[in-house]
Amino acid sequence: MASLSFPHVRGSNSFSPIKTLPTSLTTQRLRTRVGFLRVVADADANAKHPLGEPDLSVTVNGLHLPNPFVIGSGPPGTNYTVMKRAFDEGWGAVIAKTVSLDAAKVINVTPRYARLRAGANGSAKGQIIGWENIELISDRPLETMLKEFKQLKEEYPDRILIASIMEEYDKAAWEELIDRVEQTGIDAIEINFSCPHGMPERKMGAAVGQDCALLEEVGGWINAKATVPVWAKMTPNITDITQPARVALSSGCEGVSAINTIMSVMGISLKTLRPEPCVEGYSTPGGYSSKAVHPIALGKVMAIAKMMKSEFNDEQYSLSGIGGVETGGDAAEFILLGANTVQVCTGVMMHGYGLVKKLCDELKDFMKMHNFLSIGEFRGASLEYFTTHMDLVRRQQEAIQLRKAVKKGLQSDKDWTGDGFVNESESMVSN
Repeated sequence: MASLSFPHVRGSNSFSPIKTLPTSLTTQRLRTRVGFLRVVADADANAKHPLGEPDLSVTVNGLHLPNPFVIGSGPPGTNYTVMKRAFDEGWGAVIAKTVSLDAAKVINVTPRYARLRAGANGSAKGQIIGWENIELISDRPLETMLKEFKQLKEEYPDRILIASIMEEYDKAAWEELIDRVEQTGIDAIEINFSCPHGMPERKMGAAVGQDCALLEEVGGWINAKATVPVWAKMTPNITDITQPARVALSSGCEGVSAINTIMSVMGISLKTLRPEPCVEGYSTPGGYSSKAVHPIALGKVMAIAKMMKSEFNDEQYSLSGIGGVETGGDAAEFILLGANTVQVCTGVMMHGYGLVKKLCDELKDFMKMHNFLSIGEFRGASLEYFTTHMDLVRRQQEAIQLRKAVKKGLQSDKDWTGDGFVNESESMVSN
């Protein structure tokens, strides 16, 4: 296990998951799953750098990361070479591209990406603000990916490698896949309950994440089998993202990741009248990411964080924020809303693996500006400032009345002046 010499511990989970699992039972299950690693996490969150330099390290579900920046599942984690590059560049953790038992089912097309730039649709100029993909999960044989997981863990025993997995609606298949990835020494598992395209007819990806009853059942299978921490990756393509997040946590997951990409049609070429990305003249809706989705992702993460805070002991669960992160400030926003880690995928595809150095420097600059020495000092700090519209109206009305009260008359005897004596007297008359 990364940076810790003792193995993951995860208790058995034979009960049927329920949506209203009592807090005491949840706490007990989590303690048996990762044991006294929670103590390490609490101590690490409050650590102060001896020289007063901001400390970016975080400990999440017993896993120690040098910084909160995680390679999100996708092309940047597609094979040994690129994942090794990510570790060498200094990423806090790597989530590999999603794997399943039978890669032969996965047939990708090309081109499979399309970009949206600021300005006229289809413009070759302007900043890239949106990115669509119609890419499927890994098309490499599972045996090859497992071999590379094992090699990475042997070469980087103190770094965090997370396997992203997805399977059909088949308990035995899920159990086999979990067993095989865990044998490689990976540190945690992220369950892809959220891929918006490809193989929904097999009850894979978002087909599970959008069906809470199905998610509850499959989540129960997974958490009964897994012996390492499990994160559930949530789809934004749903009315209320807190519902599947709640079910995932109640079924035994240690954390949730949000958001996966947003179902979209990137655009239509006004020259050819064909949709993008264009494959032999045709296309299909795909997943939207990059800077344009950042505000949407913040809203979804805020909703999940508030739910976790009110219904669960959020210190015992983790939240990984995803969506349009290209700067340290983008990451700080997710952490201020309660995220423990921040995932980057499209940002790496556009800016390269060296982006992590910029992200770390900019996050440290933010922390210095506010005199924060650890991530734990500001995680969730902005969450309390979200309320209902009705409450905003009440607060503003009270503020207006207070300002009127302050302006009405003098506040103290020392405020009387000779020049304005009559007007000052009049200002305090009530009728």
